[in-house]
Amino acid sequence: MPSIAKPVATHPSLQRNQLGLTIRDYEGSMSTLCAGCGHDSITAAIVRALWEISMPPHLLAKMSGIGCSSKTPAYFVNGAHGFNSAHGRMPAVTTGAAAANRDITYIGISGDGDSLSIGIGHMCHAIRRNVRMVYVIENNGVYGLTKGQFSASADVGSKSKRGEPNEMAPIDPVLLALSIGATFVARGFSGDKEQLVPILKAALAHKGLALLDVISPCVTFNDHSGSTKSYLYTRNHELKATETDFVPPAQEILATIGRNGATHVTMHDGSVLQFKSVPDGYDPTNRQKVMSYLMEQQKNGEIITGLLFIDATAGDLHELNRTSETPLARLPFEKLCPGASALDELQEEFR
Repeated sequence: MPSIAKPVATHPSLQRNQLGLTIRDYEGSMSTLCAGCGHDSITAAIVRALWEISMPPHLLAKMSGIGCSSKTPAYFVNGAHGFNSAHGRMPAVTTGAAAANRDITYIGISGDGDSLSIGIGHMCHAIRRNVRMVYVIENNGVYGLTKGQFSASADVGSKSKRGEPNEMAPIDPVLLALSIGATFVARGFSGDKEQLVPILKAALAHKGLALLDVISPCVTFNDHSGSTKSYLYTRNHELKATETDFVPPAQEILATIGRNGATHVTMHDGSVLQFKSVPDGYDPTNRQKVMSYLMEQQKNGEIITGLLFIDATAGDLHELNRTSETPLARLPFEKLCPGASALDELQEEFR
């Protein structure tokens, strides 16, 4: 189903940012995702964050791959650039775009299927190269677009709607990113916009790749027991299978994850998911301690949210490759192609 254009009427009382734009100017088409989908809450947080930092729409590029998550760029900032790539190839395409034009701000929207399965190699190399971009993983533990198969982030013991349990260990994008040198790692919950908006603003300001893993409830397919990616790791009861040809309306789930304490969030099916913010005194610049803390809390069944790690000293893609301060897209042809004699001189070095 194609997206539906929103009406352009704007209420005169809407507040304007430094560019004179209202928050409506950062919206996109109307969502065609399931009612109550956590991805739409993430969209709302992105819209809010971009409006608050007064991001010029023409200096923003929205990138995506394939999946429910990759529909998200259609739902914010109509006036921005955009590219919908092949399955799992968003990081590679964004790397090329960022290499060509360093003046653009890149937001890559992906999912746990798109990034942790077919695209995991591309994601890892984008992290390794520290491409300057905001990399959002809308993590729901399932392939929602193709009717609810397990994704690589599904937990051991999770049951599909057919009843079979998942037997493979999940890939945690946060721990994976930390282990390969990511310079900005955060985790959020789609229903906590109060926490998610500041994280997004910090990610947009980061000099390098900012990975944000957002737990995003799937109201249609992720209603099975044992999942800590969308619903509580413990269940009060078995759930009925959801009909694939009918998605009942559901209210958006909102919650505030308090400081120094776990927050229990009741999901659409009546289960309760436990979130916890990092404690006071938490040092987000010590990679080893952060990984140890996250692994210890993971044993307790807690999903730690917030800005988990940051390294502001590492060089990004352009610094590492000593590229021109002028974006390659704006360099004249004579500089990009110095001629046959320069090529012959270069080739002599390899003879």
